[in-house]
Amino acid sequence: MKKIIVLALVLTALATTAFSNNSDNINRQALNTFSKNYINPQDVQWESLDGYLKVTFKIDGQQLFAYYREDGEQFAVTRNILSTQLPISLSAELKSKCNNQWLTELFEISSNGETTYFATLNSADKVTVLRADASGNWSVFKKARRTAE
Repeated sequence: MKKIIVLALVLTALATTAFSNNSDNINRQALNTFSKNYINPQDVQWESLDGYLKVTFKIDGQQLFAYYREDGEQFAVTRNILSTQLPISLSAELKSKCNNQWLTELFEISSNGETTYFATLNSADKVTVLRADASGNWSVFKKARRTAE
């Protein structure tokens, strides 16, 4: 019985520490919204940025980033994804755009009920960032020349 009580206390302490990591000076509305939206988040890290709050956390081993306005309203959630996690049509179109380039970054943004994808493609001399919006088509978001390292 003592072992069960000690284990329960340790688990409670860990959960409280994980959730309140650096949340003492984060606004309560954002904390409440976060706790309602995400069940059992792990490795929670709050960051106050210029006019908004960023929360880095894990759920089921997947790292997520949630963004909140100062009034506590969540306005976006992002996560890095694998190309196999893209919708089939986007995956096929992305492969056709990758000629002589390699995919170095792929992430998903959910905001206002819409999901947008960003892919970074690299070649020997340039970096191209593509964006796929709700219409399901990739377009060039940004292009840049690679600098010599």
